Amino acid sequence: MISKREFLQATAATAALLAGSGLGPLGRVAAQQRLTQSDILRFDPLGRLTILYVADTHAQLVPLQFREPAVNLGVGEARGLPPHITDAEFRKYFKIAAGSADAFALTSDDFISLARNYGRMGGMDRVAALIAAVRAERGESNVLLLDGGDSWQGSWTSLKTRAQDMVDVLSLLKVDAMVGHWEFTYGAERVKELTDKAPFAFLAQNVRDNEWQEPVFEPRKIYERGGAKVAVIGQALPRTAIANPRWMFPKWEFGIREEDLQKQVDEARADGASVVVLLSHNGFDVDRKLAGRVKGLDVILTAHTHDAMPGLVRVGDTVLIAAGSHGKFVSRLDIDVRDSKVAGVRFKLMPVFADAIPPDPAMASLVEKIRAPFATELAKPLGKTDSLLYRRGNFNGTFDDLICDAMLSERDVEIALSPGFRWGGTLLPGETITWEHVTNATAITYPNCYRAQMTGLQLKETLEDIADNIFHPDPYYQGGGDMVRIGGMGYAIDVSRPMGSRISQMTHLKSGQPIDPARTYTVAGWASINENTQGPPIWDVVASHISKTGAVTISPNSAVRVTGA
Repeated sequence: MISKREFLQATAATAALLAGSGLGPLGRVAAQQRLTQSDILRFDPLGRLTILYVADTHAQLVPLQFREPAVNLGVGEARGLPPHITDAEFRKYFKIAAGSADAFALTSDDFISLARNYGRMGGMDRVAALIAAVRAERGESNVLLLDGGDSWQGSWTSLKTRAQDMVDVLSLLKVDAMVGHWEFTYGAERVKELTDKAPFAFLAQNVRDNEWQEPVFEPRKIYERGGAKVAVIGQALPRTAIANPRWMFPKWEFGIREEDLQKQVDEARADGASVVVLLSHNGFDVDRKLAGRVKGLDVILTAHTHDAMPGLVRVGDTVLIAAGSHGKFVSRLDIDVRDSKVAGVRFKLMPVFADAIPPDPAMASLVEKIRAPFATELAKPLGKTDSLLYRRGNFNGTFDDLICDAMLSERDVEIALSPGFRWGGTLLPGETITWEHVTNATAITYPNCYRAQMTGLQLKETLEDIADNIFHPDPYYQGGGDMVRIGGMGYAIDVSRPMGSRISQMTHLKSGQPIDPARTYTVAGWASINENTQGPPIWDVVASHISKTGAVTISPNSAVRVTGA
């Protein structure tokens, strides 16, 4: 695994070769209210091959606000390395001016005022416009468009159409290949139905039939772009069968499958590939470790952990790119291929500022068509928020606390557990909360809000297990999620401690009493991976609570005390 010292040395040594990386002077331009699509696209091209990359869009068709995390902790050798730096430290590392467009897009500082200045981000019609512009500049035969997965889930329209909306969107974008994670929660039959008909490849070298150990999906594909053969190898989330309901795809096995990946790389080279790309949904830290162990990878396009970074990370001869989430960014990587190998790369993370980019007409028409049957429902007002509602971060966000408050009141329980999901938009103070906002944070295929009994000891064991999934020092043992969100209970966590000893000071907030290991508590939760879980869908629980509350006021959570970071 690369050390911090080696990372910093590599970054400095390759700075000149990686000229043109990052967002550039957008902050100064936008601050003067002159930001245009041309500014976003401005780039000094290199070579003939261009790879465009989007990831973790979570089915967001229209522009939205999405605040980046204030807390993104790294452990082990990843501690203090990108992407595990935030706000002022992030700005200092990547030389970003406070208050700039770059700062708004990439950090959480002063988010409310910056959001009101710079507007919303994303929108598939704006993403399409940037992609079309790069294709027009470079020539379509020189551009490869790849999707890092988690694009079919995260909205009401994707849930109701069972992902057909996003398959249609990716088809119109002319995506060449994608990988999966949340896609699998539509069930094996639906996934195969969609992937068999889609005009793009669905790649996954690490998904096997558990009876015959045969590949379920095409493991890799070679494309001719920019006069070079480019091999793209797919890597689905290795822990899908643990993180999501296994009963939805009972005959499929996942895993990292490092040795099989090395074989895919070697075979791709033998087939004449000049460039080998891993299109990965492993999560950044897993891919950073993988890059030091699998030889022959030129590029890893990493996803799952929603990291947005305006610079490249190099591990040996492999370059890692993280493209953020929710349609906020399109990544551009130009590659100079000489003598059948990579001679140089140049990178830009293009922020999708919705107000600066004229919508692509064809995509705008498709998005309108997709949303039309649900438009009235999506716009239904439920209440308003007097607080900033956000979700992203290792621990509770205010939108998570809203969901927990809803379960505490609507399900009449003492403690509420909400999964550490990263998807769902941000609302500014004063905004109306609509059905779309709620479902953007809750739309999954196993939404039942259960009511159960758990002892204090069981609660402790649950927290310890989830914490190890996040803060295990070896990335291969991490699931890449965030900590379960808890309502009605506080606790302390030392992320530097080993499994079983991270969690302490568990307190029942209403009574102020310590959690009794032997006592039974009434608990509500949702997104259980168990089949036939009973209870109302979580979106109904949250919507009912908001409607009764009227105006939502939630302060940032202070009941979780973090040390060891």
